[in-house]
Amino acid sequence: MLIPEELLLSYGAEIEDLSPSYVIFTENSTPKYYYQIIEGRIKLNHYDDEGKELILAILNKGLSVCELLLFIDQQYPVNAIAFEQTKVIKLPKSSFVKLLDDHSQISRDINKFLSERLYYKYIMLENNASLRPDVRIKGALNYQKSFSEDQTQFSFEVPLTRQQIASITALRVETVIRTIKKLEKENFLKIINRKIYV
Repeated sequence: MLIPEELLLSYGAEIEDLSPSYVIFTENSTPKYYYQIIEGRIKLNHYDDEGKELILAILNKGLSVCELLLFIDQQYPVNAIAFEQTKVIKLPKSSFVKLLDDHSQISRDINKFLSERLYYKYIMLENNASLRPDVRIKGALNYQKSFSEDQTQFSFEVPLTRQQIASITALRVETVIRTIKKLEKENFLKIINRKIYV
């Protein structure tokens, strides 16, 4: 958990239960709250001019949602949607800023977290620029695993379908399926009961 729930609640945070597909915020809306996931998952996505969904991230329990926009005067460049039954804690922006002013260690933790996310975003951009599907998929899977504390080989169950991996990497589903089989033969990943482990 990035910020302890008790601390967030002491600054006036509220807990909300969200049903699957609930839209938390949309592109071009103004950031008003700090969101942290208690249970479930949230996807950040964007739709291109043709209406095709591009998934930019899937965030799990304990992670915050687009908190970086609370530090600048910009609108959201993505949509945030509950991926499944999800519980979040949300804190108004002004209270979040006060919390950080009052707790320097939390502020440093947020800076470290933002730096890590930015680092992995650079890696993702670099990988998605590749013409090779295996490079794109490896980059996407490594990015997902970067949120996990356990970094040992095959310890992380990728929380994505083949279709979602295609949406993240801008590849066709058929290409993703073929490439995942190839990466399993190369011992980069394992498939157990149709689930991918890296």
